[in-house]
Amino acid sequence: PTAPASRSSTAPRPTTSAAPSSSTVEGATFTMPDEVGKGLQAAQDDIQRVSHDPVFYTSSTDATGRGRHQVFDRDWKVCSQNVAAGTQVQRKTVLIKFSVVKVGESCP
Repeated sequence: PTAPASRSSTAPRPTTSAAPSSSTVEGATFTMPDEVGKGLQAAQDDIQRVSHDPVFYTSSTDATGRGRHQVFDRDWKVCSQNVAAGTQVQRKTVLIKFSVVKVGESCP
């Protein structure tokens, strides 16, 4: 019987790119977009896109002060945001809050 051929130790090794460390991801920043006038769902989707975080959490409250809950985000539009557009924010330390009204209502 013959022995199987062995690989040369001088063969190039495949290269791999390392995943970013959690400290790199946690320290990531993004530029806050202007979400005023957009639908709440679109604003949330936009934040997740620019933050590169598909589960980025935003908060919203009824701008009329009536305390209505935003059950279907597509039924609401953004009147204001607590972080100004153009601001550099740290992805893991910011809480973005939108003030919203139902689609078809005027912002106070």
